[in-house]
Amino acid sequence: MPVQQNTARRLAALLALFVAACGLVVAPTAASAAPPLLAAPGDSGDDGEGGSGTLIEQLEKASSGYVKAKKQLKTSKDQQVKLVAEIKRLDSEVGPKQDTLDMLATQAYTAGRAGTMATLLSSDSAEGFLGRAETLALVATDQNRAIEDIKSTLDTQQKAKVALDLTIKDQTKQVTVMAKQKTNAEAALKAANQGAASSATSTGDSADAAPAPSGSGSGCSETDPTGTGGCLTPRTLHALNQAKAAGFTRFTKCWRTQNSGEHPKGRACDFSAEKGTFGGDATGSDKTYGNNLANYFIHNADSLDVLYVIWYRRIWLPSSGWKSYSGAGGDPSSDHTNHVHLSVN
Repeated sequence: MPVQQNTARRLAALLALFVAACGLVVAPTAASAAPPLLAAPGDSGDDGEGGSGTLIEQLEKASSGYVKAKKQLKTSKDQQVKLVAEIKRLDSEVGPKQDTLDMLATQAYTAGRAGTMATLLSSDSAEGFLGRAETLALVATDQNRAIEDIKSTLDTQQKAKVALDLTIKDQTKQVTVMAKQKTNAEAALKAANQGAASSATSTGDSADAAPAPSGSGSGCSETDPTGTGGCLTPRTLHALNQAKAAGFTRFTKCWRTQNSGEHPKGRACDFSAEKGTFGGDATGSDKTYGNNLANYFIHNADSLDVLYVIWYRRIWLPSSGWKSYSGAGGDPSSDHTNHVHLSVN
């Protein structure tokens, strides 16, 4: 019996050691399992784009207002070109039509009512009388048609001129809105001790991106293809695909949950400067890659409906160009020295 008890104790001890050993093996594996990256690490929470939630909200509002006004200004200028061409065409028609009307008026004045009656009475038969009456009726119809024709042309011309005046007034309005939004964006940066003037990033020529499909909505309706399990707006997905088509295919993440910014709205993506993940400060060819990508988005800002671009302690705004911009964290993700951040309207 003692032998059996000793054997049992030894087996129990060995089993305990085995379990403990298994725990030592399993525990580090569980502890080292990292959650999947949803965007640049450290670039989350209230400072979703490297600044306070209030600053990001102000920049988003100002840039969105600026982009909208800029689009309206372009539409207005395009309409102005069409209206000027239309007025010029109508001007060229008014002269000949007025000459025709003047000629008919002169003929009518010269002939008078007596001339008309003389023409009818000079007929030598009933058939001739009816024929001349029909001819005179046709002449009167031509006169009326000429009057209506020039009247219609003049009315159309006047409407085009009124529309042109309204278009020019609208342009003045949009320029004022753009100036106001520019001031708002720069004031928000200044209040956050950011926004000093910054020179452009030197780079080669950027490829042209295809414009976002007309009528594409801004809702988060498309699946995010970067593996976050979230969604993107059609415009964001379009910008992402255009960047890939231009050769910018390194590690990228878009959607994520956070308290502010465009990522949770599906309107932002983080493009790593490194090939495999978000690393430290980009240098050498990695920094060149980031420079080229940032400038690609800037070059195609209108086509891709860009709100702003953040890269290497700077932010590019449609209204103001490059401005200094550093996150409060002071790390590569907050300072955007390891990835290019893109937000679209």
